[in-house]
Amino acid sequence: LSRCISEQAAVISCARAEVALVKAHLSVRGLLDGEKEKLLDRIAAEIDPAEVYAEEEKTKHNIRALVNVLKQKVPEDIAPLVHLGATSVDILDTALSVRMKEAMKNVVIPELKALELALCQIASRDAETPQVGRTHGQHAVPITFGFAISEYVSRLGKSILEIERLSDGLKGKLAGPVGAYNGPSMIVRDPEDLEKRYLSYLSLEPSEHSTQLVEPEYLLRLLLECNVAFGIIANLADDLRNLQRSEVGEVFEYFSSTQVGSSTMPQKRNPWNSEHVKSLWKAMCPRVITFYMDQISEHQRDLTNSASQRFIADYVTGFTMAVARMRSVVTGLHPDKEGMARNLENAGGKVKGGVLAEPAYILLAETGISDAHEVIRKITLDAEENKITFFEALKKQPEVFSRI
Repeated sequence: LSRCISEQAAVISCARAEVALVKAHLSVRGLLDGEKEKLLDRIAAEIDPAEVYAEEEKTKHNIRALVNVLKQKVPEDIAPLVHLGATSVDILDTALSVRMKEAMKNVVIPELKALELALCQIASRDAETPQVGRTHGQHAVPITFGFAISEYVSRLGKSILEIERLSDGLKGKLAGPVGAYNGPSMIVRDPEDLEKRYLSYLSLEPSEHSTQLVEPEYLLRLLLECNVAFGIIANLADDLRNLQRSEVGEVFEYFSSTQVGSSTMPQKRNPWNSEHVKSLWKAMCPRVITFYMDQISEHQRDLTNSASQRFIADYVTGFTMAVARMRSVVTGLHPDKEGMARNLENAGGKVKGGVLAEPAYILLAETGISDAHEVIRKITLDAEENKITFFEALKKQPEVFSRI
């Protein structure tokens, strides 16, 4: 991630945006060739953030500091084109889109897909592994472990596709201080063409409408979808953690021979990886409120997002850490088939075999008994009161039993 969203990456991405603008100016003039492109790309890639910071001590303005440094590094005849017609946010918002798009494409989405594939393998491997289903924390009716995992295959898969779509849709701009192309229109006949050329060198397209800012909803929707995926992963972590409870004992994570679960209780095998994922979600999820608040800017721009927006990098990092940790959990995850079979056999709460109540009620209703649900409910009460299995209580009602 540091190659995409670190502070150094932020400076370099802004330098890449500045040289993309120089390329656009040269292209309009018919002066751009392969040699100049390579030179400009190398200058941007080798920019030293420390040098920019030193210049910023004098300018008290980060983009002006970068411009001053770049002007000293490009050929003298090209220097006047650096930042020509741009305002700071033409560079900053565009560079942020570049960083987020590359972070998603190169790191986040591959991690998500690796997790998705690991879940697919479990869903397939354990498609026939019997397990009791649970609703409201109570035993419900039988399922399989593969079926339980396929829920997360489906939910996460849809979110991955949406994150891909939204990251591909991030936009940039070269529309000046209020988005009306005031500056660019003094330089070229077609300022929108200049904008498209500029952004094409960064694999972006222009925002449909700009003020000084790119429309914030492009990035907002991407971050919100990341939070949707984060919630799905936290939900999975909770389910796996609960299935590892001592009294449930249906799954177990990989635990090395030298690993310690507790500083004082040698027998412990804590599901700490799943807990870590849940903990990361608790820390990062509330930041969505800040993402929403950054959606609002007075008129054509204010600076109320200048500090808060910098924490997007923290959020993406926390999210990616959780995805990677969840993948390590899932990769080493195995069902305790004996534990699942035992729980299924004893399922039904106080009524052993109570999971058969629903199919019994449905079959009885199919024979034309309108109050079948009530009939079966009373049979479950009989089983509970007399401490017998549901099947034994059912056989005490010969007519009902024969109909079923």
